[in-house]
Amino acid sequence: MAVITGTPSTSNRVTRSFDIRVANATHDKNVGEPPQIDNGDEARYADKSGTYTKGIKQASIGIVVPAAYQTFKNALSTGDPLDFENIMIGGTMKLNDPQGGLAFNLDCLDNAQFTKPPAPAVRTDEYATELVEMYWASLLRDVPFAEYPHNPIAKDAAANLSSLLSSYKGPRDNGKVTPELLFRGGLADVNAFEGETVGPYISQFLIQKTHLGATDKERSGLPIDQKYVTFEAHRDFMLDPTIFKNVQNGIDTGISPSLKEPLYLHNGRGLAALTHNDVLYEEFLMVDLVLNSLGAPLNPGTPYAKGNPYTKTQKGFNTFGGPDIESTFAAVARNALNVVWYQKWYIHLRHRPEAGGGLVYAKKSNQNPLPQAAGELNYDILKEAVDASFAKNKSYLLSQAFPEGSPTHPAYPTGHGTVAGACITVLKFFFDGDFIIPNPKEPTKDGKDRQPYTGGKELRVNGELHKLAHNVTFGHGIHAGIHWRSDSDASIQLGEEVALSFLWNRAQTCNEKFTVNLKKVDGSTATISN
Repeated sequence: MAVITGTPSTSNRVTRSFDIRVANATHDKNVGEPPQIDNGDEARYADKSGTYTKGIKQASIGIVVPAAYQTFKNALSTGDPLDFENIMIGGTMKLNDPQGGLAFNLDCLDNAQFTKPPAPAVRTDEYATELVEMYWASLLRDVPFAEYPHNPIAKDAAANLSSLLSSYKGPRDNGKVTPELLFRGGLADVNAFEGETVGPYISQFLIQKTHLGATDKERSGLPIDQKYVTFEAHRDFMLDPTIFKNVQNGIDTGISPSLKEPLYLHNGRGLAALTHNDVLYEEFLMVDLVLNSLGAPLNPGTPYAKGNPYTKTQKGFNTFGGPDIESTFAAVARNALNVVWYQKWYIHLRHRPEAGGGLVYAKKSNQNPLPQAAGELNYDILKEAVDASFAKNKSYLLSQAFPEGSPTHPAYPTGHGTVAGACITVLKFFFDGDFIIPNPKEPTKDGKDRQPYTGGKELRVNGELHKLAHNVTFGHGIHAGIHWRSDSDASIQLGEEVALSFLWNRAQTCNEKFTVNLKKVDGSTATISN
């Protein structure tokens, strides 16, 4: 009969739990609260034409009704739930949860302890350059990514962006933006998002087959072939000024995008459709399934990774096993959304790219009164892309993939991007980021089938996670027409920060002792230990 010595592991748990909560809360409080700085456009333009106002009653294209705007700002200022009910909206579409930014996080740092630099202001060259990229992406929505190197519009877009390198923040090759690099993620001036530009545009985690409820050795469960129902090709929206103004007022168009046959993701429209109504972390739950199907190893620092002491007699389950990994996506996503909603509504109030297109339209059509922000746009930068869009669409407005354009919340940062950054950080925590994806695939040009990737370069987990994060946030952004490039890069990094705080707090609750290292998107190493 075994003899138990020392203090039983189950004793005094309520006090010990309380002590962990206090210690974590004290640690987080001592991090402090950074300054929050916006881009100045709200103060700069008295008519608020450089600020987010969608859904609030509009006076004309680009200009909100002043009294309506005051009801909106009053609610944000007081935080009183009743004041939000007094906002003067222009239609039936409701604002997307502005009170969500005031929810408190108890699993990580508070919303106010995260910050992002100001978004590009309307009058800057960077703003105009980001709008240039949006116009080109709208023209390439139906072109397969594999055809970009030979497509004349893609070549024009790459050449145009190459001429704007001082203000363009995307990746480049020897100082040039090539068609292959269009709408890829990564930062031009730092060594970030390693692996982002290697291999096919679509991440392996959006094309590999897998199973729900299976491992690499067991093929039971629900087979998953990642073909997605997409939207009808060559059908774009919000190009008519009357419809545009109605949408800015929050008036439903009554239009639904036509759905087409399931295809492997292979162009911008497919990525836009993927993210139209997704549960934001679902693409990252799919990664967990794919990695299990491939037999990918765990992060070497996790307690139950092969060769670690615990693995002689135990395996992970509700800690460091499947249920832990999969439930963490939802938990960290909720915290990430609280943080980004705080940034959107209470700090930046950045307007959407469709509003930027509205400024272009107002200027080109000599609208009277002209939105103040329209007078400060750099039209020399915009000319080539805007002219190309007008030649196709006979409209200066920026075409949208969705009938309603953007959702009714501010642009910067993005929810999809922040959740993506948080979820890929969780995946890096649990899995070995250096694992090489076996038998990589890419879609055929029509998206009806898959074929082997023969590019010859190794595709590793971390690189494909970086690529997936941008596939998701650019799908919901640049390709759909509803988010700027800077929204997404800032958001992925914001989500990473939220996840690291969340994982550190979670680590202190575990009985297993461990030290996990993971590579951040900027190439540095983060350590989570208890």
